[in-house]
Amino acid sequence: MRHVPDKQLLLLGGGHAHLNLLRRLRGKAPKGWQVTLVSPHPRQIYSGMLPGWVAGHYALEDCAISLVGLCERAGIAFAQTTATGLDLARDEVLCADGERRRFDLVSIDTGPEPALSDLLGATDHALPVRPIEGFIARWPNMQRRWKEHTRPFEVVVVGSGAAAVELAFAIHSRAAREGVSGVRVCIVGRDAKPLADTAGSASRRAMHLLQARGMQWCGDRTAVQILPRCIQFERGADLPFDACLVATGAAAPHWPRAAGLSTDDAGFIRVDRTLRSVSHPQVFAAGDVAAHVDTRPKSGVFAVRAGAALADNILAACHGAALREWRPQRRALYLVSTGDGRAIASWGALSASGRWVWICKDWIDRGFVRRYQE
Repeated sequence: MRHVPDKQLLLLGGGHAHLNLLRRLRGKAPKGWQVTLVSPHPRQIYSGMLPGWVAGHYALEDCAISLVGLCERAGIAFAQTTATGLDLARDEVLCADGERRRFDLVSIDTGPEPALSDLLGATDHALPVRPIEGFIARWPNMQRRWKEHTRPFEVVVVGSGAAAVELAFAIHSRAAREGVSGVRVCIVGRDAKPLADTAGSASRRAMHLLQARGMQWCGDRTAVQILPRCIQFERGADLPFDACLVATGAAAPHWPRAAGLSTDDAGFIRVDRTLRSVSHPQVFAAGDVAAHVDTRPKSGVFAVRAGAALADNILAACHGAALREWRPQRRALYLVSTGDGRAIASWGALSASGRWVWICKDWIDRGFVRRYQE
């Protein structure tokens, strides 16, 4: 009869932080532990390269990291399903496939939910960027529609952050690449300017490029409902569209709070500086699903940096060793692609733009993916 290890380590989600752990586990799985990755998809599409795929710079396989492959190389199990809840009294994860998976330690890196609760009709009449696999599946239909359109095709992107701005530039460039001249792109955001969370000079660079390409920015407008052919706002006239995409902020999944984990007001899992839950020591969390002591923006930059500390501390916890604290850097380098082989860089109060910025971004992104593809 096959011996089953007494200890169970469950990894929920294939986010940026867990990639580091999966790579570290190759040939170094903790003795006496059964490790299982639970993820709804067998791959992770690297979000930093998604706008480049939309623009036509990358093939999809260039952006994809095989979670199944990482698990095979690490000698751990892979379960293709979604975590839907936690039973912290029994230390079990409830999954969409009906299974209840027991754990001694669980690490949560499932990424964010799309922030759509305040935007009625978004799931029915718009194309949210997250979940990314859903976006990828529906993107070809949008391309087909603008090619078949006999009049100007109005695309509206809802959001004012880097994700929305990159996506808008990528769509505009992809249409030009395909020789479709009638695609008109408008970005709608509740902030006064695009890239409001970056340096003011980066925002001005983005605004200048939008104007130079004939793209429209509609700031200080809060969308409240998306109808089949138009967006309604808190104030002001409705905005008609042929296609609407939503790239707003991150929202927390409902089940961590429902399970009794300590969360912040938005529902993100509160962790200490070791990335351990402040209420349940058998739970770790990292990436966008976590609320850190040192508050930082929901960004893949910080999730990637947290990966090494998460890997160290989970392995230490498996061996009963001391954990180490992780303090994220104060600021991060943001690289925003503009769809035309150029990009905008923002670091604190400084910014720059040009082809050399895109070359740096492309080198960093390809290197990140290649590290896990190999």
